[in-house]
Amino acid sequence: MAIQKTAKIWHNGKLINWDEATLHVMSHVVHYGSSVFEGIRCYELPTGPAIFRATEHMQRLLDSAKVYRMDLPFTRDEMVRAMVETVGRNGAWPCYIRPVVFRGYGDAGVNPLNCPIEVYIVNYPWGKYLSSDGDGVDVCVSSWTRLAPNTLPAMAKAGANYMNSQLIKMEALANGYVEGIALDKNGFVSEGSGENIFLVHRDKLITAPLGNSVLPGITRDSVLQIARDLNIPIIEQMIPREMLYIADEAFFTGTAAEVTPIRSVDKIKVGKATMGPVTKALQKEFYAIVHGEKSDRHGWLTPVPVGSKVSSKQPVGV
Repeated sequence: MAIQKTAKIWHNGKLINWDEATLHVMSHVVHYGSSVFEGIRCYELPTGPAIFRATEHMQRLLDSAKVYRMDLPFTRDEMVRAMVETVGRNGAWPCYIRPVVFRGYGDAGVNPLNCPIEVYIVNYPWGKYLSSDGDGVDVCVSSWTRLAPNTLPAMAKAGANYMNSQLIKMEALANGYVEGIALDKNGFVSEGSGENIFLVHRDKLITAPLGNSVLPGITRDSVLQIARDLNIPIIEQMIPREMLYIADEAFFTGTAAEVTPIRSVDKIKVGKATMGPVTKALQKEFYAIVHGEKSDRHGWLTPVPVGSKVSSKQPVGV
């Protein structure tokens, strides 16, 4: 989906014009992938736009930066306010928000410590990530393994990690699937190219623990909380590959994917190859909260004070 540009981008404490948000070809990030980032959705509620779990996303951004010894000159709350300011100023919602921190133009070579830290926040209209009818998407198990422990830290949302994700995604698309599921170095289920994964087996909700090279997804955490609210039993455990085939239900979660059911894995139907009752209940509750149809009982939504809304050139199904 092509990016629809908005008017302003937040850069190091001030709003600049979209076309001014450029970087030098010799910036460290271009050559060595030295970036961390977030993906966040801003939903349209009856009361106006609101950002989903803004504080948690910004905390994860700071945590990712800390792992890579990137000292940000902004606090978590300042970053949240900057995100609110950017969305409000651009008047584009519902939308996707991309805060990104990277090493800029400075020294050459692998050592990044003398390169400046650049901080940007961008927002733009964006629709469904994994196209899906009501029954779900068809996926495969990837031949590419997720990052092994003590190589690249899976708990950090780093740009370099997504080279691995690109291999998973491109292979799946080349073979006629919508998405790929990667295993960890020991052959246990990890996650999709950009999503966490859940299974339902014998009325229990199962997901892999963070130790299986899993990103601590904000939507993953939200679904776990909703499951507790609905009294659905939860198990975090290592998942053998074959459980993908015998599960009663399966679904992806993520900022982009939201809650997307999985219809088949490696051309083997998951359950009845339609959205199951547990997935349906969790998806329904998730959308009811983020669309303002139910109360924000966990304080997940940060309202955005806005003026007029700029019309979008593309549908945004959020």
